[in-house]
Amino acid sequence: MSKMLFTSESVTEGHPDKVCDRISDAILDEIIRNDPQARVACETFCTTGSITVMGEITTECYVDIPQIARDVVCEIGYNCPEAGFDGNTCAVMTAIDKQSPDIALGVDNSLEYKDGENDPYNLNGAGDQGMMFGYACDETPELMPLSISLAHKMARRLTEVRKSGELDYLRPDGKTQVTVEYDDGKPSRIDAVVVSSQHSADVELSKLRADILEKVIKPTVPSELFDGNTKVYINPTGRFVVGGPQGDTGLTGRKIIVDTYGGFARHGGGAFSGKDPTKVDRSAAYAARYIAKNIVAAGIASKCEVQLAYAIGVAHPVSVMVDTFGTGVCDDEKIAEAVKKVFDLRPAAIIDTLKLRRPIYQELSAYGHMGRTDLDVEWEKTDRTEELKKALGN
Repeated sequence: MSKMLFTSESVTEGHPDKVCDRISDAILDEIIRNDPQARVACETFCTTGSITVMGEITTECYVDIPQIARDVVCEIGYNCPEAGFDGNTCAVMTAIDKQSPDIALGVDNSLEYKDGENDPYNLNGAGDQGMMFGYACDETPELMPLSISLAHKMARRLTEVRKSGELDYLRPDGKTQVTVEYDDGKPSRIDAVVVSSQHSADVELSKLRADILEKVIKPTVPSELFDGNTKVYINPTGRFVVGGPQGDTGLTGRKIIVDTYGGFARHGGGAFSGKDPTKVDRSAAYAARYIAKNIVAAGIASKCEVQLAYAIGVAHPVSVMVDTFGTGVCDDEKIAEAVKKVFDLRPAAIIDTLKLRRPIYQELSAYGHMGRTDLDVEWEKTDRTEELKKALGN
């Protein structure tokens, strides 16, 4: 039997990069709520005392971007000078332009539509070229890799005990990490757990470490995966008082591995937050997850990676790839053909099928965009399994 270690990390919503993702997606949500057809590419960066929102937005509505940014920062918990960053008093600057008319040419009317293929789903072309990956495996109930699943659960728990007041000395910034040992491709134990949380200056390190072990790690990491050799590191530097945008400049789209599969699957490189669903970086990545999850849920494979690729202004993907890593019930090429029969992967069809013109994005901005069975997102449903089986001849 072969053994290996694999590690994934997560971060809390108070991590400076996640602050920016959340602001960008909150702006997107408010625009979509008022103008579902808007085009949004919203970027944010923040540092000590200031937030800057930039991007290209074309919409028929008005939203108060500075107020949205302030509300997000305060809700996260940066709402007083003691936290090192204060949404009530920080500067908020904007630099917004409209979407390039050259890009709009291909999004508004796809190559297929211009060639006379008048199917409504041919109207819109992909908003950019590029490749997107989706992944699923049978390691957890939500069909995600175990390491990223546990890292996200610990990050969420850090936020819960802070906001509830159970550990009122914690501050919004935090990071988690889990190392899983695999025996012959299956998770067998937890080799290491790392938790680092921002905190007030007056808490004793021994208390913080004991509290996080009892109230964050033990409630989220299965005890049967711990053993005498499992290493636990809690605030290993010994002090984490300065954090958030005061400690590190944040930027939208800098935690793309945290957003997806913790590094267990490949990534096309495109970020999600702040982008409306005509951007296939976002919508096609969700579609690829939807496909992969249904393949695994159908019992066609125990793990599956899907790659989709697009050309700007073209509706149909230029390629569809399925890799089941030798776990499929038939050849990957045959599964890919079944996928193309069952799933319409033109951007307009993806948007319609996955109901992406809804204000659902702010809640996705932290703790992962995939595996989110706690949210009402269509790409986590397993409602296409029977169609896939039928397309494969059962």
